[in-house]
Amino acid sequence: MKRKYEGIYILKLQGQDEGIDEMVGKITKELESSGAKLDKIERLGRKEFVFPNNAKQKHGYYVQYHFEADPSAINEVESHLKLNEQVMLQHYRRL
Repeated sequence: MKRKYEGIYILKLQGQDEGIDEMVGKITKELESSGAKLDKIERLGRKEFVFPNNAKQKHGYYVQYHFEADPSAINEVESHLKLNEQVMLQHYRRL
């Protein structure tokens, strides 16, 4: 049974915004290949972190996805994107 989700992704920038479109495309493909139906993609932009993190990154690029998927698809997407070094953080919330 498909459910509605919100996914937040924080992408590493390394001081440049050129790779953002490519990373958004990769995340979109990953979600669609797992059977998710995308409703909306919002690029929230570059934001500075309030607290420093272990990677010594001071900022990241935030992207928010709204989609419908099976619960098992979330685990699949999450495990695949953990391998991508450009994705600093991913968080899913059921709506």
